[in-house]
Amino acid sequence: MGGFGPQLTPYGRQFKLSGYTLRLDDSAHLPLSAMMVESYTHTRQAQSEIPAKHFHRNDNVELRQASVFLAGRLGEHLGVFAQATYSQNGGLLGWDNAEVRYSRVFNGTKHGGVWGLTVNNNPGVTDVFNTAPAWQYPYIAPDLAPGAPAAPLLFGGLAGQVIGASAYVQVDGNWYAEAGAYRSLSPSFLRKVNAGYDGRVSGAAPYMRVNRTWNVSGGNLEVGGFVLEARRGLVEPDLNDHPVPVPGPNDRFRDVGVDASYQHFGAGTHTFTVNALLVTERQRLDATYAADGAENRDNSLQAMNVNGSYWYRNTWGATLGAFAYNGSADTVLYGQTGSPDTQGGTVELNWSPAHGAATMGAEDGRRAHVRLGAQYTFYTRFAGATHDVDGEGRPARANDTMFVYVWIAM
Repeated sequence: MGGFGPQLTPYGRQFKLSGYTLRLDDSAHLPLSAMMVESYTHTRQAQSEIPAKHFHRNDNVELRQASVFLAGRLGEHLGVFAQATYSQNGGLLGWDNAEVRYSRVFNGTKHGGVWGLTVNNNPGVTDVFNTAPAWQYPYIAPDLAPGAPAAPLLFGGLAGQVIGASAYVQVDGNWYAEAGAYRSLSPSFLRKVNAGYDGRVSGAAPYMRVNRTWNVSGGNLEVGGFVLEARRGLVEPDLNDHPVPVPGPNDRFRDVGVDASYQHFGAGTHTFTVNALLVTERQRLDATYAADGAENRDNSLQAMNVNGSYWYRNTWGATLGAFAYNGSADTVLYGQTGSPDTQGGTVELNWSPAHGAATMGAEDGRRAHVRLGAQYTFYTRFAGATHDVDGEGRPARANDTMFVYVWIAM
């Protein structure tokens, strides 16, 4: 979508569900690609402390990320999507989203479709809609600016730290169902791939997804839901300052989400999408409470993300978004204000010249696609406060952020 992605068209969704095995010809290109994002971040007021080592309290220029992808067909029914990413913030190359898929087409007397198996490292990375937290808007965002103090576990809380397997089926191009489970990877392995470690998942964490898609005039409509349950322990640093699991009780999380997505293609001239996601999380914080890290043993979180995008000839784009994170008051867990409540919105304009007349091409047909964008995020409430976020009079709007980027994919 938008001549660039990462939003998928119906063909893109079918390509993913078919295990990345579809191809237009018999060419045998190695399925390698790459992207990089260079960015500038400015907050309305300078932050009270530097956001990361080697950066400044404001006006930071950074290589936001550089990624290499292995994505495509490995065999007749087997495909892969694997991403390795480097970020100047941290200065490390590590693994990112990754999955291997096996898929088969089936045809019955009344119904047909595709089924498959996937092994991956992030609950929801298997999804084909941009309502899934793993793929939700904003598709690129600053990492050197303030953000919401808390989010449900489904919002990347296990990303890259687990390994899981799931089975899925899509029937008649409409109904989709997926069920699987995830287990923790060892801290030593995660250090080797430069991934974070926030605690050991006890046993297996089940994940379920279901949705229904309808073809409507000029586009399609999707409505669905998610469930993720996990029990996770705490961590502490070892003698080398590496996080290791702490014996004892676990915190329990149950995330339930509903989503909807609409795409209108307009014969390629006027394209627009609308995405909506609402996730409610119930927490039983036995481990955190026992370690005096929470005032309440039982807490909850709710996250909402709604956004709409428009593109003219898949070249000029605009997106408006609204977000809200709300949860239980907890003075120990959330510090100064005792609240995670954060609300605001996003306005983004972008231009993808490589989809139009200005194309960085090669004789073999491979092209480098470019997107130039400016994204403004504003806050009406931050960490439960409007006028005094940090106890020193900093208003929520002081965290408003201008993020300008150049995104190149090839």
